[in-house]
Amino acid sequence: MPQLKRTATGVLGGIAGLVGLSAIAGILVTATVTPAIAVSGYAASSALDTFENMPGFLQIDPLMLPTEMYRKDANGNDALMAEFYDQNRIPVTFDQVNPVMYDAITSSEDKNFYTHGGVDLVGTLSALVGNASNGSNRGGSSITQQYVKNVLQQNCESKAQNSDEVAACYATTTANQGSEGYQRKLQEMRYAIQLEKQYSKDEILLGYLNITNFGGLVYGIGAAAQHYFGVSAADLTIAQAATIAGMVQAPNVYRIDMPEGSTTDKAGNPVNSQADGYSLTLDRRNYVLGRMLANGKISQQEYDDAMASPITPNITNRSQGCQNATGAEFFCEYVRTILLKDPAFGADDDTRAANLRRGGMKIYTTLDPTLQDEGLKAISIVPAHVDYMNLGASAVQVEVGTGRILSMVQNRPFSTDDAAVNAPTTQVNYNVREENGGGGGHSAGSTYKIFSLLNWLEQGHSVNETLNGRIGPKKVDQCDGTIQNVVAGNNGNGQIGNFENNSGYVGTVYNFTRDSLNSGFLTMAEKISVCSTNRLAMKMGVMTGSGGALDTTNYAYNVLGDQAVAPIDMAQVYASVAAKGTLCPSKAIDKAIDAQGKDITPQITCQPAMSEAVAATAAYTLQGVMTGTGSGAQIGDGIPVFGKTGIHEYLHTWMDGSSTKVATVVWVGNVEGTDLLSDHSENGYVLSRIRNSIWPAMQGAANAKYGGDRFPDPDTALTKRQLTDLPSVIGMTVSQAQQTLSTAGFSVTVGDPVDGTEAAGTIIQQDPGAGKVAGGTTVTIRPSNGQGIAVPAVSGKPADAVANLKAQGFSNVGQQCTASPTADDNGTVTGTDPAAGTVVNRGTQITVQYQAKNCGGRP
Repeated sequence: MPQLKRTATGVLGGIAGLVGLSAIAGILVTATVTPAIAVSGYAASSALDTFENMPGFLQIDPLMLPTEMYRKDANGNDALMAEFYDQNRIPVTFDQVNPVMYDAITSSEDKNFYTHGGVDLVGTLSALVGNASNGSNRGGSSITQQYVKNVLQQNCESKAQNSDEVAACYATTTANQGSEGYQRKLQEMRYAIQLEKQYSKDEILLGYLNITNFGGLVYGIGAAAQHYFGVSAADLTIAQAATIAGMVQAPNVYRIDMPEGSTTDKAGNPVNSQADGYSLTLDRRNYVLGRMLANGKISQQEYDDAMASPITPNITNRSQGCQNATGAEFFCEYVRTILLKDPAFGADDDTRAANLRRGGMKIYTTLDPTLQDEGLKAISIVPAHVDYMNLGASAVQVEVGTGRILSMVQNRPFSTDDAAVNAPTTQVNYNVREENGGGGGHSAGSTYKIFSLLNWLEQGHSVNETLNGRIGPKKVDQCDGTIQNVVAGNNGNGQIGNFENNSGYVGTVYNFTRDSLNSGFLTMAEKISVCSTNRLAMKMGVMTGSGGALDTTNYAYNVLGDQAVAPIDMAQVYASVAAKGTLCPSKAIDKAIDAQGKDITPQITCQPAMSEAVAATAAYTLQGVMTGTGSGAQIGDGIPVFGKTGIHEYLHTWMDGSSTKVATVVWVGNVEGTDLLSDHSENGYVLSRIRNSIWPAMQGAANAKYGGDRFPDPDTALTKRQLTDLPSVIGMTVSQAQQTLSTAGFSVTVGDPVDGTEAAGTIIQQDPGAGKVAGGTTVTIRPSNGQGIAVPAVSGKPADAVANLKAQGFSNVGQQCTASPTADDNGTVTGTDPAAGTVVNRGTQITVQYQAKNCGGRP
């Protein structure tokens, strides 16, 4: 058992060591600086001063520790998901190490550890004399000196940015030769003596065992015991402790975890067999056991038993990297990119990379085990590989009101070995942007129409405003002073068609959204510019999958979702609508703690992205989609949800939606290539509709766990029926009238021609007439047939009036008498039926009306 307290002998040994070393130091420094000059008393005194003026304070930086990433398990406990490290280290306290380990290391490396003052003069002098005589770089260092060397090397390596810099750290702290070696040894001794004044022996010994290398990436006794023998440091046997203690002199010579035993022999030659490799280690172990026996640390029986035991490794590899995050590898990789990019984890890229692999952080993630497992089941309906296309599928879920990522899944398993096109595995995360390990995103299709809807509402328009959503020419503002003329049609040749060749209709924005009517949304774009819609999307955190701006081109096609975006960005948008307009950036880390226990969690701030009125009305409108194009994804559990479908040229298909608690976004499509989803089926689903299996399964699982409330009622001002100015088309040709009314958003019916004096084809009737009417009203127009004639005014005697009318071409003229005692005997004309000025056909019957005293017997 190592001594727990420093003794008087130890203190006196330190004083004697300092005095004796000072004398030696004077000679050595003088020999180093002026080897060709005889060492005078003055020179020796000067060298002594030089030694004593060397830096004495050694800054001991934090140990390089693995970063650990956690997720919740099914019981709600934190479970290790992945680790990242340059040095495999498990720090231990003094009481967590079997005392035989202390005995083994002190017996073999520094038997006088508990009695000297930091420097073993005899061993050091012997080593230095040997170095001076043959140019070698022998040891002879005390454990304290070895600790100093390890601290210096660790401090250096913790700042190294590449393997060359790591090698340079080793060279400057360990492998110096000649005069530089002397200088290094002197400085090492100076630090060691000072350390003995600052720390107890036990603290130094524990520090040494926690920092030193035990072969490969294994550092510290905790990791060494676990790696080589599969036990904790507290459970090491005498033989195991002696084996590990023997490694420190030449870690990569004596390691026992290589397929063929140790890597090299003492001369640096490769070892050709496991037996030979273990033989080197066995010899070294037995030496350590002999020293332990000689120093009285073990009994003869313990020595005999340990000597008789073979070296029996139980290699327990500590895997690192996201390939260990079974079932959540892509999410793990996403979190890793955050650790490498977020300033919360370091001021620059190099610092963040170092902190990830050396900083000993503990990262607690947001992943929900239930939703992740259900997501993996749901997405598995899409095969990981098919021969006929490069088929991908992914889904992500975020918590409404927090942005916490609850699940992230895709159809292909994770692997770093997927160089082949259309491989059955991938390292590309289909849910995220390129900078986070994604592939550049996917064309959003009609799920992007949510931005037109929100833009429409933010500009004060009602979802019950009626527009002409029929196919035909559209004039879309491109925001650069030009108008893009596009044709909404189903005939190809550059036309923008509707789903299933719908010809469109005059209707409300609510119905356009429900039916995902492309021609209707292009009509909306005539009133709200494309750039304002794209900029609204960016305001809500959406960029292209490659990180670029969405408003660089502002083509009319943009409002229909032709630009590639990342599903995770779309998820936070749909969640913001469900959160009454509060936008929360996607959040993968619940808590982050550094090696010193400081909370370094990135601060995610939720901000209002729209008014509650706009959010409520958008949610109301998107709920209608679940009775329209989204009806195939209905869940039927009674939890209110809204959604939006999207298909981009049958290359990509989406289903985005949310409850008041969780938003779910699903994508299925071409990873690359132009194969049509509509041409293929899997598991009974046409690929363009297979989203209708995935989305309800995942959203249903979220509903079952998190529940959901009814959405707020829509805003009355944003749902009111609005009157629209109906223009007059009287006097226009039929085609002119149709164009004018359609452009104004009205349906048009052309009635039968009517009698008119105007040229045939001229509109002479309109019903309803010009004025304020409900938008989208059907207007009936009737053209002139060119056969009309106005009934002339007639007077005088009835016979004269009849003759006059017949003379003007009316062939069917009659009379109607009304008796009046004051009338003329021959009768007086009072008017006609139809009245004078009425336009009628020449064959229309005209009745001359007159008064007479006696109507009887008159013709």
